Amino acid sequence: MASTALFPSASLHRLSFAAAAAAAGGSRHGLRTPLARGSRVSMSAISVGSTAASAVDDALFSDYKPSSAFFFPGQGAQAVGMGKDAQGVEASAELFRKANAILGFDLLDVCANGPKEKLDSTVISQPAIYVTSLAAVEILRSRDGGQNIIDSIDVTCGLSLGEYTALAFAGAFSFEDGLRLVKLRGEAMQDAADAANSAMVSVIGLDSEKVQLLCDAANEEVDENEKVQIANFLCPGNYAVSGGVKGVEAVEAKAKSFKARMTVRLAVAGAFHTKFMEPAVSRLEAALAATEICSPRIPVISNVDAKPHANPDMIKKILASQVTSPVQWELTVKTLLGKGLKKSYELGPGKVIAGIVKRVDRGAEIENISA
Repeated sequence: MASTALFPSASLHRLSFAAAAAAAGGSRHGLRTPLARGSRVSMSAISVGSTAASAVDDALFSDYKPSSAFFFPGQGAQAVGMGKDAQGVEASAELFRKANAILGFDLLDVCANGPKEKLDSTVISQPAIYVTSLAAVEILRSRDGGQNIIDSIDVTCGLSLGEYTALAFAGAFSFEDGLRLVKLRGEAMQDAADAANSAMVSVIGLDSEKVQLLCDAANEEVDENEKVQIANFLCPGNYAVSGGVKGVEAVEAKAKSFKARMTVRLAVAGAFHTKFMEPAVSRLEAALAATEICSPRIPVISNVDAKPHANPDMIKKILASQVTSPVQWELTVKTLLGKGLKKSYELGPGKVIAGIVKRVDRGAEIENISA
């Protein structure tokens, strides 16, 4: 899974987290990527486990100065019909064919035709969004001026699941390895959710401090294993709360007294980005340990701390902890804009991230590239 707070409007009403971006590294990664320049790392792939990988300074990108960004959506952005446009571009269609071989089923058929209930499941939606988002990169590349846009990107990030898409785009791992990780991630998160009676709810119309007070009030009325916390700091006035079902119900019951405009129960498997996902961590750690990860060519902003990381071992630790850590998306967007980000693109299904960015800064320039 990867789910995030949902917006009450129709176009934003199924938002979730997630993160994994387009593949890089020439033929090694399947997807072509821009040459290193500016804040990019012009080194060849550095494998985890090698002396060089261990020596990579994790703060390599700490002084990055963003100008153009790629954003990748997370779980909740999926919609029946996505992926159809990708079939008109051979490089995009090839990604779906590769995905079929790894996943063992026809991913495009599920994306294009549903049924909705199947596409919305955590184990299907995560790989579907990952592949469709990277297919959008290839669609952009095929357009006049598209390669120039791709070459101009000097920072990337993704919402929860989308962080994996961003890392793939930045060349940290191959398209295929990223898809295997995303597949396992979805399965592990689904299993963790099945093991506990948990839920998520989006609280609309309060700042984060008041949402925390609302959580504190709800937690006073439930047992320890039912307590809630903010799981996604999405954007001003929209924060997702995760926890035991009784804790979530207490949040819903008390929200009006805290002057919340509304609450929206999220259609996700369970309490993502909380301790309820701890059973998924060991499975992710094992899969990440067996995966070749390189230092990204451009900064990839982490959901856990809203900072870029360059050391492959640290990237693995961050990805393993991401499923139990609150998503710092609001801080990520504010930091990028504060550092001078001029133009951004949302690649993949839906326009959830564009809506978020506009809520942070109405004047922000962002364009959607769908597939």
